[in-house]
Amino acid sequence: MSQLARKLRRNPTPAEIRFWKIIESLRRQYHFRKQVPMGPYVVDFVSHKARVVGEIDGETHFVGTGPLRDQVRDAALAAQGYRVLRFTNEQVMRHADGVFQVLIEALTDNQPPP
Repeated sequence: MSQLARKLRRNPTPAEIRFWKIIESLRRQYHFRKQVPMGPYVVDFVSHKARVVGEIDGETHFVGTGPLRDQVRDAALAAQGYRVLRFTNEQVMRHADGVFQVLIEALTDNQPPP
């Protein structure tokens, strides 16, 4: 899993690069990391401190078994106490302010994950 994570860190998608820039002002305070192994999964972005996972979804997440795989993965992460935030590539690339606002709300919300 760690080899896959290293490979993914070396080859980010344009949306992942953009997301990293969106969270730039939050990285130090919340200790965000990218492409992190968590059990059998590699998550795109995580703040262990805030227990928030950010996933950037490309087209494969919306076809075939993609939605079911994401549902199972999200449930497994939620069972570990993480809130999973999913954003499409388009949301990240075209609506950065909205993505940032959702992140801020999740990071400052003291409610347990859904």
